[in-house]
Amino acid sequence: MKKGIALALASPMLFAALYYYSTLLSPLGGAEIFAWRVVLAVPALALLISQTRAWPEARRLWRALRTRPLVFAALVASALLIGVQLWLFTWAPLHQKALDVSLGYFLLPLMMVLTGRLFYKERLSRFQSAAVALAAIGVAHELIRVDSFSWATALVMFGYPPYFMLRRALRFGSLVSLWVDMVLLAPLALGVLIGHGWILGPLLHYPRLLGLVPLLGVLSSVALVCYISASRLLPLGLFGLLGYVEPVLLFWVALLFLGEDMAPGALWTYIPIWMAVGLIVVEGLRAWLRESRVARAPGGRKKNGPDGPYPK
Repeated sequence: MKKGIALALASPMLFAALYYYSTLLSPLGGAEIFAWRVVLAVPALALLISQTRAWPEARRLWRALRTRPLVFAALVASALLIGVQLWLFTWAPLHQKALDVSLGYFLLPLMMVLTGRLFYKERLSRFQSAAVALAAIGVAHELIRVDSFSWATALVMFGYPPYFMLRRALRFGSLVSLWVDMVLLAPLALGVLIGHGWILGPLLHYPRLLGLVPLLGVLSSVALVCYISASRLLPLGLFGLLGYVEPVLLFWVALLFLGEDMAPGALWTYIPIWMAVGLIVVEGLRAWLRESRVARAPGGRKKNGPDGPYPK
């Protein structure tokens, strides 16, 4: 539990940094930034796989691909689902859609909680139930206030739950699975870079990009590994509720650094959501302290493996 909570809190901080980072990469557009993220993630994740000695699992996945066609189809679907989210995340800050995407991430944890209840029969604690109620109030207020539903919001809200369900069903390690996603997306990404004329040669005309673009790949890969690993280590409901940390950070990045405006009435959307985040932090601290006391007690031991029904 402790490792999952730590990863679930580290990933939104990295993603919030990436949200602003796209604006530093001008004249690259959203499609080119997405393509560089994918291309650079392939060697970065391969290095992490080597360091964690996870290549045997990669070979097991390769054998499954050769003998089970449905596994290949599921991996292609997984790559497309995460690819759309990667593209939207880099495109939105450059096109005044950062707050719409932020709202999608506010709605996503509610969808994850609903998915956990419907498909995995997960139950919520009192703290979690109160947090869901507060977050629902905030989200309902925003939908009533705006009187519309952005396509960018919907894409985040409905696009991620199937991805995480596929990841759990495949039962492969998060790091290896993410690397396979990037490998499958790499031909598309290379096509984008070639089509837009952004292979290495043009980068030489913008020396600052020679340092910024590789760092983009590192930050992106580490953030994704943290996020997907947390999804497997935590019950889906708790993982979804911890996801409220990310939209809060994205909101402040959009407001303070990207120049997007928030209407005065929108504040009442975020107040109950921030209260929900506070409850989840309290819940996580209680679980952390409880595990620590059990581990220190005579005969006590730390709980191994995820709390959900799937292995690491």
